[in-house]
Amino acid sequence: MNLSGEAQPIAEAFVAARRDARALESYPGQQPTDLSAAYRIQDMALAIDGRAVIGWKVGRINPPADAALGANRLSGPIFADSVVHAADDDGPDMPVFTGGFAAAEAEILLHLAPGWNGEVPETDADTRALLDDVRIGIEIASSPYPGINADGPPVTVSDYGNNAGLVIGASLDQWRELDLCAILVRMIIDGTVAGEATAATMLDGPYGAVRFLLGNLKARGIDASKGLWISSGAITGVHPVLVGQHVTAQFDGHGIVTCRITAAQGQND
Repeated sequence: MNLSGEAQPIAEAFVAARRDARALESYPGQQPTDLSAAYRIQDMALAIDGRAVIGWKVGRINPPADAALGANRLSGPIFADSVVHAADDDGPDMPVFTGGFAAAEAEILLHLAPGWNGEVPETDADTRALLDDVRIGIEIASSPYPGINADGPPVTVSDYGNNAGLVIGASLDQWRELDLCAILVRMIIDGTVAGEATAATMLDGPYGAVRFLLGNLKARGIDASKGLWISSGAITGVHPVLVGQHVTAQFDGHGIVTCRITAAQGQND
């Protein structure tokens, strides 16, 4: 697979489907089977799309796929027009693709300060020194293609890592001294607890997600020197959602983030 072959029509199909808020009944071409091919599709889609990228989501690649693919995480862009800042009592509407895949994830969001010199840190302390904010949040995972996750990580990567939006909540007080992996997190959907966990279950934690992303972007030649948000991975799981549902991510002792799931509208709707 190369940019002049399969990658371009696949990228064009995903970008068009997202612009039109139109579901794709099948994958639009030959599915990538490795991460290199998947990121080529993603990079091509970014070039076609043209929207400003304000950050990146990081997701986990579970065994045995991690060994087969040579990576235990993946990444996808977060576009500026899909990000909403929300206070505890402000639950914004977050659109998903009707007929496609839709889920919500409770995540810790870390902001890389402007000025990164391209050197990937090796320790949590060095990683923390590159940040200027850490917040609670919700990632909206949605794709026009309903099999985006079921078909494996390369397929997930090929359509923006399955990202469709980000709800940025309150800053974590004294986050530099805080053990991010000790915060108990609950995902609540329409009043029912859908999952509960801490970030201690997430490989080497949120700071490890930052290190992975910086290495990933550097290898792809993507500039991160102006700063960006990093959505560090689903803490309680990937929870399917339906249009009309209310989602709350509760971070014990640190507040909540809420949103309401709505149907995405095409640009001409």
